[in-house]
Amino acid sequence: MASILDEYEDSLHRSASVPQGRASLGIPHSGYVNARLEKETPIFNKQRIDFSPPEKINSLVVSSNQLCMSLGKDTLLRIDLGKPDEPNQVELGRKDEAKVYKMFLDHTGSHLLIALNTSECLYLNRNVQKVRALSRWKGHLIESVGWNKFLGSETNTGPILVGTSQGQIYEAEISVSEGSLFSTNPDQYFRQVYTLEEESGPAPVCCLEIERGLEGKFFIIATTRKRLFQFVGKVPEGTEQQGFSSIFAVHADHLPSFREFPANLGFSEIAFYTQKLRSSPRSFAWMMGNGVLYGALDYSRPDSILSDERVWVYPPDIDVTVNKPISIVLTQFHFLLLLSDRVKAVCTLNGQVVFQDLFLEKFGSLTRMIKDPTVQQIWIHTEKVVFRYHVQRESRDVWKMYMNMNKFDLAKEYCKDRPECLDIVLAKEAEHCFQNKRYLDSAKCYALTQNYFEEIALKFIEAKQEEALMEFLIKKLSNLKPSEKTQTTLLTTWLTELYLNWLGILQGDPSQRNLYLDTREKFRTFLSSPKNKDCLFNNRASIYELLASHGDTEHMVYFAVIMQDYERVVAHHCQHDEYDEALNVLSRHRDEKLFYKFSPVLIQHIPKKVVDAWISMGSRLDARNLIPALVNYSQSASTQQINEAIRYMEFCVYQLEETQQAIHNYLLSLYALCRPDSLLSYLEQAGTNPNRIHYDLKYALRLCAEHGHHRACVHIYKVMELYEEAVDLALQVDVDLAKSCADLPEDDEELRKKLWLKIARHVVQEEKDVKKAMACLSSCALLKIEDVLPFFPDFVTIDHFKEAICNSLEDYNKHIEELKREMEEATQSAKRIREDIQEMRNKYGSVEPQEKCAVCDFPLLNRPFYLFLCGHMFHYDCLLQAVFPNLPAYKQAKLEDLQKKLAATSQPSKSHHRPKDADTISLGKGQQSREQIKADIDDIVAAECVYCGELMIRSIDKPFIDPQKYEEEMQSWL
Repeated sequence: MASILDEYEDSLHRSASVPQGRASLGIPHSGYVNARLEKETPIFNKQRIDFSPPEKINSLVVSSNQLCMSLGKDTLLRIDLGKPDEPNQVELGRKDEAKVYKMFLDHTGSHLLIALNTSECLYLNRNVQKVRALSRWKGHLIESVGWNKFLGSETNTGPILVGTSQGQIYEAEISVSEGSLFSTNPDQYFRQVYTLEEESGPAPVCCLEIERGLEGKFFIIATTRKRLFQFVGKVPEGTEQQGFSSIFAVHADHLPSFREFPANLGFSEIAFYTQKLRSSPRSFAWMMGNGVLYGALDYSRPDSILSDERVWVYPPDIDVTVNKPISIVLTQFHFLLLLSDRVKAVCTLNGQVVFQDLFLEKFGSLTRMIKDPTVQQIWIHTEKVVFRYHVQRESRDVWKMYMNMNKFDLAKEYCKDRPECLDIVLAKEAEHCFQNKRYLDSAKCYALTQNYFEEIALKFIEAKQEEALMEFLIKKLSNLKPSEKTQTTLLTTWLTELYLNWLGILQGDPSQRNLYLDTREKFRTFLSSPKNKDCLFNNRASIYELLASHGDTEHMVYFAVIMQDYERVVAHHCQHDEYDEALNVLSRHRDEKLFYKFSPVLIQHIPKKVVDAWISMGSRLDARNLIPALVNYSQSASTQQINEAIRYMEFCVYQLEETQQAIHNYLLSLYALCRPDSLLSYLEQAGTNPNRIHYDLKYALRLCAEHGHHRACVHIYKVMELYEEAVDLALQVDVDLAKSCADLPEDDEELRKKLWLKIARHVVQEEKDVKKAMACLSSCALLKIEDVLPFFPDFVTIDHFKEAICNSLEDYNKHIEELKREMEEATQSAKRIREDIQEMRNKYGSVEPQEKCAVCDFPLLNRPFYLFLCGHMFHYDCLLQAVFPNLPAYKQAKLEDLQKKLAATSQPSKSHHRPKDADTISLGKGQQSREQIKADIDDIVAAECVYCGELMIRSIDKPFIDPQKYEEEMQSWL
C-alpha cells in the first residue's frame, strides 16, 4: 500500500504546476469559485402597486388572479389582474351606516361574500354587476368561510361552511339561477351544524378549512382564539351534495380532537401551503397567542391529519401585548408575519428570521396580508397603498439548513443544480458518517467531493478501514474521465492490491467464509467491469505480477480469461496436468493458433479427445500445422494410438477433401506403416491420372518399396507410365497382375508386344509352363508363335504348340487373300477415276445472249465471265470483288501478287528491232506464263460458287450492313 502512495506522490511531483494549496494528484481536483457576479435578488421582492384609491381601503381579497377591494363606505372595486387596465366598480347600494367588516373570495375567484358590521351578508358573482343580500344569513356576524373546492362551480358554491362571531358553524349553499340574473333566494339553505366552545363558552370561529383525504374521508379544520379543532368523517359516495352534516353529527355528544394553547391574541389565523394547483395543502401554520404552530398535513392518518408539529415562538422584538401580529401567510419554507409597520419572514426549518421589511410611516398602518394560492403572490395593504411580494427562488439556501440539521438527502435535493453547494453537503455528510463510524457511507460521499484525495485516503488508512478505502477508490475510479488514463491506472493497480490483501486475510479465516465469497465476487466484478477493461488490458502485465506475487492462481486464470489471454489459461492447465480443462478452453474459444501451439502436448495424454476437437474445428484448422504434433506422437506411440492420427488424416482427405501434398504423403506413410490393406485401396481410389493425384509419386514409390508393398509399387509404376518396371515387379507377385499392366499402353503396340514377350519369357523360362505360354498367345493378338518359339528349350516337342503353328499359318493365308482383294478394288477405282476425268473434259455449258451477271445484273457477255455447274454466272471483276474480302489474308496477298504479274505480262515489248525468231520464242514463253497465272487466279477466285459454296455458309454470322457504315446507312433511310 505504501508503494502505491509513493506512486501517487510521484504523480503529484510530475504533474503540471498548480496554485499553492491545491492538490494535483493523479486524481483531478476542480475546486469551485463561489463568486457572485451580480447582486442576488431577495427571496421576497416587494413591489408597490401604482394605484391611488379615491377612498380608504377597508378590505382586500385575492384569488385566481381576481382582486376585490372595498373602498370607503359603499364602493367595491374588482380587478382582473390579467387585465389590470379594465377595473370594474360596483356600488353596494347601502343607505345606512353599515360598513364592510370582512370579505371572502373562493378559490376560483367567482364567488364573493361581503360581511357587514351590521350582521348582514352580501353576495356578488364574478359574472354579474348587482350585489344581492343573503336574507337567511341576517343576524350573524361572519368571521370565516370554508369553501368547497371539490363541488363548487362558477354559478354554484356547493355546500360550504360559515363561521360566526358567536362560535356557530353553519352549512350553506349559494346558487345563481340559470333562468334569470338571480333566483329569488340565492342562498339555498343556511343551517347550523355545530358550535365551537372554549373553557369560557362559545368562541368566534376564526378560520375554517375543508380538505378531502383518501377513500372519501373529509377533514374539517376550525380554529378559535386558543383552540384548533379537527372534524374527521366520511361522506357516502354520491351524497357529497348533501353537505357535511353527517361529519358534525358524529361529534354531537363529545368534543372533537383539538389542540389548545393558553395565550390569547383575541383572534387567530391559519395559513396553508399548496405545492401544486388543484392539489391538497401539504403544510399549515396557525398564528395564535403562544407563537406559530407549524406542521405537515398527512392525509393517510385515520383521526388527525396534523403531523410533525412544532411551535415557533415569536421573535423577541414582537410583544404580543403591545405589537400583535396581524396576519400570517405560509410559503414552502417560510411563514410571513404581518405587524403594523413591518413584515417578518421566519424559516419553518429552524425558526430563524431570514427577512424583515420595514414600511414607512407615510404609508400608514399595515392592515391585512393575504396570498393568492394560484400564482403564489402575497398582497399587503394599508388604507392608502397596496403592495405585492413576488417569491423568487425560495429554496436557494434551504440546502444549508437541511445540512445543519443532518438531513443530507434533502440538502442534496435542494442543491443538485449547484455543484459548489452540493460539494459542501457531501463533504459534511462524509465527515458526519466518518465520525459516527459509518465508514462505507463516508467513503461513498468522500468520493463525490472535491476534497484532497491523499488526505481522504490517509484518513481511512490511519483508521485501518481498508474496506472503506476500497469503496472510496472504486467510487473515485468510476468518476474519472476516459482521458485521465494515468490516474485510472494508479487507482486500478491500487485497488487490485487491496483486494488481493483483503482476500488473503479472509481466506485464512474459516469464520469469514461468507465475507470472503462476497469479496471475491466484488473483485471479479471489478476485474470484468467494461469501464476498467481498457486500463486492465493495457496494464495486464502489472496485474499478472500482482496476482503472481500473492500466489492467487485462481484469479490469475480468471483475469486471463477476461483479457482473452487464453494462451496463459491453457498453459496454466497444462502445467498442472489439467489436460481436459485445457482442451475445453481450446474448444470453447476455437483459436487456431492455440490449437497449433498446445496440440503436441495434449495429444500425448488425451489423443482421442484432441482428435475429436480437431474434427469439430473442421476446415478452420490447417492440418499441415498439426502434422508435427502427429509425427511426434506417432513416433512414441503404439499402433493402436497411431489409429487416432490416421482417423484425423482420413477426415481431412475424405471429409474436408484436402489437396495438400503434405497431408496425403503423411497419410500414405501411416498406411504403409500400420495399414497396408488400406494403402492399396487409397492408391486405387486416388486414380491413375497424375494431374489429379495429390500425393508425391516418387515419395510414395520409395515408401512402398521400403516397406515391401509390391502391389502398391506396381500401381504407382502404372500411374507413372513406367510399364516395363510395373510388369517386371508384377511378375514377382502375380502373372495376372503383369498381364493387366501389359495391356495399358494402348497406343504403343511395339511396347505392348515387348511387355507381353516379357510375360511369355517369364512363363516359359521361370515357370516352365507351356500351356500358360500358349494362353499368353491367345491373350495378346500381337504375339505370334514365331515370337515365342525362341524362348522354348530345344527338347520341347512340336506337339505342345502344333495347334498354335497351324493357327498362325491360317492367319497368314487369310491376310494374303485380303491383300489380293484390296489390290483388285484399287485397280477398279483407278479405272473409274480415269473415265470421270475424260468425261469432265468433254463437259460444256451454254450461255444465252440475254444472260446477266448474278452480282451486277448487267449482260454477261460484255466482259470476261465465269460459269459454274450450279448455274450461277458472274463477271470476272464482279466475282473478284465478292470473293476478295472473304479470303484469308495470305490468299489476298497471293491474289494481289498474281494480278500484278498478269498485268506485267500484258504490256507490249518496247523493242521494235528484235529478230523474228527471238520474238516468236519470247511470245511463246510469255503466253505460257500468262496462262499459268490466269489458272492460278482461277483456282483462287473461281474455286467455288460464291453463292453456293462454303463461303456463303461461313458468312452467315456477318451482318448485312457493315458496322462502320451502319450509321450512314441508317441516316440515308430517314
